[in-house]
Amino acid sequence: MGMLIKSRDWIDARFPLTKMWEEHLSKYYAPKNFNFWYFFGSLALLVLVLQIVTGIFLTMNYKPDATLAFGSVEYIMRDVEWGWLIRYMHSTGASAFFIVVYLHMFRALLYGSYKGPRELLWIFGMMIYLALMAEAFFGYLLPWGQMSYWGAQVIISLFGAIPVIGDDLSLWIRGDFVISDVTLNRFFALHVIAVPFVLAILVVVHILALHEVGSNNPDGIEIKKNKDENGIPKDGIPFHPYYSVKDIVGVVVFLMFFSFVMFFVPEGGGYFLEAPNFEPANPLKTPEHIAPVWYFTPYYAMLRAVTIDIGPLSAKFLGVIVMGAAVVILFFLPWLDRSPVKSIRYRGPLCKIMLALFVVSFFVLGWLGTQAPTDVKTMMAQVGTIVYFAFFLLMPIYTKIDSTKPVPDRITG
Repeated sequence: MGMLIKSRDWIDARFPLTKMWEEHLSKYYAPKNFNFWYFFGSLALLVLVLQIVTGIFLTMNYKPDATLAFGSVEYIMRDVEWGWLIRYMHSTGASAFFIVVYLHMFRALLYGSYKGPRELLWIFGMMIYLALMAEAFFGYLLPWGQMSYWGAQVIISLFGAIPVIGDDLSLWIRGDFVISDVTLNRFFALHVIAVPFVLAILVVVHILALHEVGSNNPDGIEIKKNKDENGIPKDGIPFHPYYSVKDIVGVVVFLMFFSFVMFFVPEGGGYFLEAPNFEPANPLKTPEHIAPVWYFTPYYAMLRAVTIDIGPLSAKFLGVIVMGAAVVILFFLPWLDRSPVKSIRYRGPLCKIMLALFVVSFFVLGWLGTQAPTDVKTMMAQVGTIVYFAFFLLMPIYTKIDSTKPVPDRITG
């Protein structure tokens, strides 16, 4: 034991090991009323580690070559020992990542975790979301299946709709006049090295920002404002061991669901792995219906909802603008919300109705993005897009005029 203490002291003299442990775990005081919604941040970190580890093992046998890529994935699935398990962990993990991140973001909307003093924390979180979308898009091309190829073709062609620079921009992204071996190689480099590096940095910055301002809670009360004579928040408890142990329960339940999907329905009913992606990419044969993976479909539905040209601006370009604005507007959420309270618990009916409509519109748009367009479905997508943007653009009005309940001084549990 004495040897361990001496080793720790030797490290502490040269590296802030104990200081980091105390600042971020044993003496980081979190609100004592965390509920179910607070599992998803730690689960997102778990899935990130899972994706990096499984990704490393996949690259050991994957060939980033247009003639060999599809065959190398099949080789991993059939001939590499436990290769099928690693590949399904990675493909299921991609969808699981977005599920836990969307739930994590929804919790922020529920309890106002983006409001001051956490504006920068929210912005870092949104940057993680953008990096995650880029990572998923680049990785989707790598299996070199039919949907990989044509999905990338559709998304990259959207840049061609930008006036003046569109064609050159599309050419620059592809690295060729069509999606080819060059595109596959650069997407592989971005997916395996560049974006994970950025993601890891952003996650560290996100956690540092969180521990600087402190965690929010279901009551939206700042626990730092009510401390005892030792400077410890009266409504706080140390993150370790209380929440580190509690998070293990969340991890176990999550892994039960994750394992069920991975072993019994790895294709997720065609949403996690689409049927056309089990066919090699064929530039001469377009799939019957091209759609992105489910986590991009709400934005894809918004893109298709724009059907009219305005002057020199084509419907396609305006759709790209709408799709981009749907993500960018999330960055401005802390300044759009004018409510004097943070948590949905103390907000009035207007905020609750608007949040419910927003969630319904997101789900409906997600479903519409997977469907072949018809007149009725296009009209539904237009309504869904209007509701989506109304949630944000009308927020300064309805959050200000909405009635609120008095917020207690101490956490209620």
